[in-house]
Amino acid sequence: MARIVYSMLTSLDGYIEGPGGNIGLPVPEGELHRHFNDEMRRTSTVLCGRRMYDAMRFWDSPERETAADEVERDFAHAWRKTPKIVFSTTLGEVGLNARPMRGDAEAVARSLKAETDGEISVGGADLAAHLARAGLIDEYRLYMHPVVLGGGKPYFQVGLSLGLEPLGTESLSQGVTLLRYAPINLAPAKGSGYK
Repeated sequence: MARIVYSMLTSLDGYIEGPGGNIGLPVPEGELHRHFNDEMRRTSTVLCGRRMYDAMRFWDSPERETAADEVERDFAHAWRKTPKIVFSTTLGEVGLNARPMRGDAEAVARSLKAETDGEISVGGADLAAHLARAGLIDEYRLYMHPVVLGGGKPYFQVGLSLGLEPLGTESLSQGVTLLRYAPINLAPAKGSGYK
């Protein structure tokens, strides 16, 4: 059985992007980028919302596979190799090793979790909140940058209430601290609905 992990870079004040959709977080370099490359290689499948998928399609470009930076080439290769399911009601075309899904994200995640092994990565705060309300996320990984954005899109969706148990912390390069948590109660919440 697979584990579903929600993993994102975040500011100290809990935002994954700043006001107006600006990312606002430092770009991972060298050692930190290698950490994310390793995480991508461990991922058996990526579940994405449309906005996160659109942002990550940068890595589908053939130029990423031939980039001068070896760390970027390595990530591009891992991204392209990993199967992706993209939840969207409007997206018609997806890139390499990806398939669009208009169906129920909860049902797809449950089925995938039961039928595969390894880690399933969730990309996107709205999709993660939907799966969290359904009790499907096994681990939360917050990569906290020493930056304050002052607003924007939060890692945890407004109105989402969770009990969490610490699994550990790790100091990484660029001043980033990885905080890992597991939900205490995996019982589905009422009114979960992903749009």
